Amino acid sequence: MALPPSEISLDLSPASRIDLIDVTGRVRDERADFFEAYERSLFFSHHTTAGYFEQNFCDRLKNDPAVLQAYVGSFQGLFPENADYRHDQMELRNELSEAQKLIEPKNADSHLVYIGSGLQSCVTYKNRPDKPVYFVDLDGVNGDERRQRKTTVLGYNRESKVYKETLDVQMSAHPIDSVNLWDPKVGVLELLQEKVEEMGITKGRIALRLPTEERHTGLTVNEYETLLMQYDLAEVLRSPIRFMMQKGRNMIRDPRAIKEKAKDYLKYDLVHVVNEFIDKMGLSETLAERVIDKLVSVPASRFLRMKRGISLIVSDEHEGQHGKIITGTYQSPILVQWRKALRDKRQIEATFTRFE
Repeated sequence: MALPPSEISLDLSPASRIDLIDVTGRVRDERADFFEAYERSLFFSHHTTAGYFEQNFCDRLKNDPAVLQAYVGSFQGLFPENADYRHDQMELRNELSEAQKLIEPKNADSHLVYIGSGLQSCVTYKNRPDKPVYFVDLDGVNGDERRQRKTTVLGYNRESKVYKETLDVQMSAHPIDSVNLWDPKVGVLELLQEKVEEMGITKGRIALRLPTEERHTGLTVNEYETLLMQYDLAEVLRSPIRFMMQKGRNMIRDPRAIKEKAKDYLKYDLVHVVNEFIDKMGLSETLAERVIDKLVSVPASRFLRMKRGISLIVSDEHEGQHGKIITGTYQSPILVQWRKALRDKRQIEATFTRFE
């Protein structure tokens, strides 16, 4: 009889703000033969500042924790800690209670390093009992307190595709835009959950992927918090933005004049900063697209590891007989574009699979 999929939930306590934790030993503490019993495992982080790198990427870095940490450190240089990010100004965080403001970590840099370095909340690995699997925490310590983290490991032997659907996502008229796919007004979560129940999936995953024809766009999973998404990096970009306002029309003639770091940063969630610039300058949509495309197309696709696809975990572990899309408290799939979509819409392919 085939072994049914099973999952293990682990509580982790990082030793430092940036910490790599090999979870394989912890899994074996729960079930000694787990990685021998199953051919593959899905690893899921319930957090937006801690996750996993894909297996092939870790292989290229020889699964060496020192090399992985150095790689992460290169992005810390782009997004330094305590750089007066708007997300970290607790007096502006209206969604938090006064008590929460006292304990909420100042971690905008960790969110941005997470997105830029290519960490993911949900990855699948081919089980190799002799190789480590690292849970990478970018914000493991808040002051003197070690944060408590949670990860889920789901073992399975086969994965069967049961359904595929193409979703339309409405975008704004601005060339740079980001959409929280879990926003009830967008309706993606409800649609996906209904399909999970209709297909009778109890343990599995949903792969969200951009079709080949969708260009100048990417997917990530992170916290869709207003100050983080709409204002952070504005201070980092203060000089480049001023440069844009003074020299904007010359950029088209001489894109090499743009500071290299400005190119790198603009891939991120500066939706409203850049859109405000476009509106104030009175640029035409065509002119704006040409400026933005020259600024971000190369860094977005090469320098920064914005993903073309992400995965979501489906589990019945706490729901009885019904499978449910599991997300951490602050997690949302986010669709980002850096050039205007055709017909103001983007398409995402959703593939539903069942673990067996």
